[in-house]
Amino acid sequence: MADKKITYAVTESSDDDSVEEVLIDPLLDPLGDAGDKSSILDQLRVEISKKVERPIIEIPVPEREGVVVKYSPNITQNQLKAWRRNSGETSKDGFDSIRFACYVVGTCCRGFLINEKEVMAPNGQPYTFASTEILEMTGDARPIPDGIRNFFGIDPHLEATALKIMDMAGYGEDVEEAVNPTSL
Repeated sequence: MADKKITYAVTESSDDDSVEEVLIDPLLDPLGDAGDKSSILDQLRVEISKKVERPIIEIPVPEREGVVVKYSPNITQNQLKAWRRNSGETSKDGFDSIRFACYVVGTCCRGFLINEKEVMAPNGQPYTFASTEILEMTGDARPIPDGIRNFFGIDPHLEATALKIMDMAGYGEDVEEAVNPTSL
């Protein structure tokens, strides 16, 4: 852009026909961006059109050496409401935190690693807690809550994993307020 030069015709007086050209560097021209307001809006439009998604996270399973589970921490408000409802939030028996943790862990699971190698099904898809092979390993018929609970073996580890996933999803995160430069 610095290669371009903008020239303006300047006359000395109204009765003089001579024209002098004044060169202005576009980088120094204060009016250079005056007609380019849409580019800022276009930048915002492009940024807002991008899908916002958190990256896959890997959390090791305590007490199971070399076992790591991959999770997607992209949790919607509707999922959270359904998990709470299915965990007895409004029931007379009360909220079951282990069942809730199983919903978080089971739904967000995207695969397993053993000794840093991904465990894949013959069709090339990763195994999850709902996979028949994983349920056979835990000796359960259903992944939530039985299969997941037996996979972890210790309830506090299961709950800690669910809390970590929720944390990585952004629940409980503080939103930092931008400093207003006009108030300084």
